[in-house]
This record gives sequence, structure tokens and C-alpha cells, in this order.
Amino acid sequence: MSRPLELGKYSIGVGDRFGQQARAQLEACRQAAGQGLEVTPVWNKSHREHAIVGTEPSSVQAAAAAAVAALHWRGRWHVDADHIRLETVEPFLACCDFFTLDVADAIGQPLPSEAVEEFVARHPELVGRLEIPGLPAVLRTSRADIEARAFKYLPAARAAGAIYRRIKQAKGAGRFITEVSMDETDTPQTPVELLVILAALADQAVPVQTLAPRFTGRFNKGVDYVGDVAVFEREFNADLCVLRFAIRQYGLPANLKLSVHSGSDKFSIYGPIHRALRRHDAGLHLKTAGTTWLEELIGLAAAGGDGLALVKDLYAAALARLEELCGPYASVIDIDPRRLPSVAEVGRWTAEQLVLAARHDPACPSFNPHLRQLLHVAYKLAAGKGAAYLELVRAHQGLIGRNVTANLYERHIKPVFLGQ
Repeated sequence: MSRPLELGKYSIGVGDRFGQQARAQLEACRQAAGQGLEVTPVWNKSHREHAIVGTEPSSVQAAAAAAVAALHWRGRWHVDADHIRLETVEPFLACCDFFTLDVADAIGQPLPSEAVEEFVARHPELVGRLEIPGLPAVLRTSRADIEARAFKYLPAARAAGAIYRRIKQAKGAGRFITEVSMDETDTPQTPVELLVILAALADQAVPVQTLAPRFTGRFNKGVDYVGDVAVFEREFNADLCVLRFAIRQYGLPANLKLSVHSGSDKFSIYGPIHRALRRHDAGLHLKTAGTTWLEELIGLAAAGGDGLALVKDLYAAALARLEELCGPYASVIDIDPRRLPSVAEVGRWTAEQLVLAARHDPACPSFNPHLRQLLHVAYKLAAGKGAAYLELVRAHQGLIGRNVTANLYERHIKPVFLGQ
């Protein structure tokens, strides 16, 4: 039997809304390899994104494969069915080898009390005194504590098990990588809750290689982390300790690692993340998604002429449809409409002014995070332009591609994985 497919120690999820930037994204990983660092690219696109843009899952695999061939890439690479559920997994089965199981909606769903009783009986180690190497204090739990957490998280673990078994039925065991996403919840998971989740996933025989928990603070799309960085650093280190403990305790994959979703542009926590990875000799999956789409727009704006006009037109249309576009992303954006420039004002901007407003440079006085977040959720409007949008992107691919590569390598890979 061949070895099970394994995700590399360090990996980066790269979204590509319109399938034009795979080569530029891979170039960032190639530059990391030139520094002796293996960062595995994982091209991810969700069912929702495909529906909005009008693409099929197979298009992501095709674009990634073309980039790999063009750059003669010899490293690992994967295609992620991002945030899939049992009802949306089918179109991804043939063309993906990485599956992010989105089970956040199942958290806290009704569950028979017998299931909880069976779980607690199966895991007496969770009740009482828990010593987890690396944690500053011993954890103390009661049976009631574990029952409460089991009632909350067992439904999500069961949902993950159901999705995993469907994928295994189609692809075979060991032929794909499994990530479990529980980040879209109201509160961060405590170490005890994380242990319950991992024990439950082991009971479901889900060979989870990467887990996306909910961290403290807000992870808004395309802008910096909002929250107490010191608290995040303590939680992140604690989570790494829990994962290492659970690997031994429950026989989970030895390469199990954390995944940071909406991880693009979270500059203020990249230093703490890097320190933690070094301290624990741990891996990480960083999902960046929409930062590439924003660099596409910035490249078009910088090109001037028709490119600049298109970006201004997209902004005007997005401002007119603000509530519609922001609704689905309400939990991961913070836009103050009063801080959004008027259509007339943006219409007078030069290419440089628009670039400075949209590019994520917190030190730049012209940077406008509200405008950036609105553009982030406006890709639906670009999709509505069809071929006209794609033709402009291809016409300015040289400039756009350089932006995409520099953004991923300089602002993401270097600070997170190289500590630079």
C-alpha cells in the first residue's frame, strides 16, 4: 500500500477568484524554496465562490497544474475543496486532494444524551486532573464540564465524520488531506474544548491533518488582526501544546497542525506565530484567499487607463450595493460607511492615489481599510463583467503578477515562516 498523502509542515492556502494568478502565487513558493524553505501551495476555492464567479471546481486544478508545469515545480502542491459540506462535496471529489470540512454550523446542534454519556465513558482521561506539557497550569475538569463540551462539539465531529466517509468512499483512504474548520463560531475554544474536539474526531476515525479553531480577536477579510495580540499569542501557544498532546493520546496524524483562516494580511500576529512555530517546532497552514484578488485590483489601478477606470467603476457599483455585498461577510468585515470616500472623490483620484488607498500598508496615511474591505467583497461585480474583466487582467498580467508574488512572499511567507 502506498504511503498516505501528507501535507507539508508549512503550507499556504492561496485563493484565486478568477483563475489567473496561479503562476504568480507559485512563484512566491519558488522564491521561498530558493531560501531553503519548503512552503506547500494549496489552491483553495469554496462552493460559494464558484457559484458567484460561475466556475467549476475542475478549473482550480487545471490552473494549478498549468502553473506547476510552467515553473517546473517539483515540490508538493494541492487543490482544496474549501469549506465544503456533505451537500456540496460532490463536484469537488474528482479534482481535489485536500478537503476543508466546514462543520461550524453543527456546533451545538441537538444530540441524544446517550451519545454524550458514551463519549465521556470512552474518555475518562478528560475528567479530573489534566497535565499537558507546555501549558503553564494543570487543567482541572469535572464530568459535568466534559459533558457540556461534548454536547456542544460532538455534533460537529459527527458531521465531519460523515463528510470524511463520503470522500473516502469516492477517493480511497489516504488519498486526500483532511482539514476540519471550526473557526466560524462566537467564542474561541479553550484547551479543554480543543481536546474534546480532537478526541471526538479520533472517535470518528477522521485523520485530521490540520485544524482551524476559533482564535481570540477578529480576523476581518484583507486587513490586520483586531484584538489583543498578547492574548492571541498565549492561546496560539496553548493550542500547539494541546495538538501535540492529542497526537500521542488519540493516535492522530503526526503532522497535525493548526490552520489560520482569513490569515491574509494579519501582520501584527505574524511575529507571535513565527515565534510559536519555532518554540514548538510546529507546522502551520496559513489561508490567505482574497489578498490575491485585491492585488489584482491594485495592479489594474496601477496600470492606469482602462484598468484604473474599471477599478473605479467597481468601487462605485460596490458602494451602491453595500448592504447586499457585505451581508454574507458580516462576521468578518468591519466597514464604517462614513469612512468610505464618495464616488466623485474616487473618480478624481490618480492611479497612485487609488493604489495607496487600497494597498495594505498600515504605515501609509492614505491607506483606507474600509475601502479595502469593500473591494474585497466586490468580486461578484467583477464576475458580472465577464470577459471584459478577464481581458484587462491578462493585458496587465506582468504588473499584476509581480504584485501578487511580492505580496505573498514579502508580506506573508517571509514574516510567518522565515521570521523576516
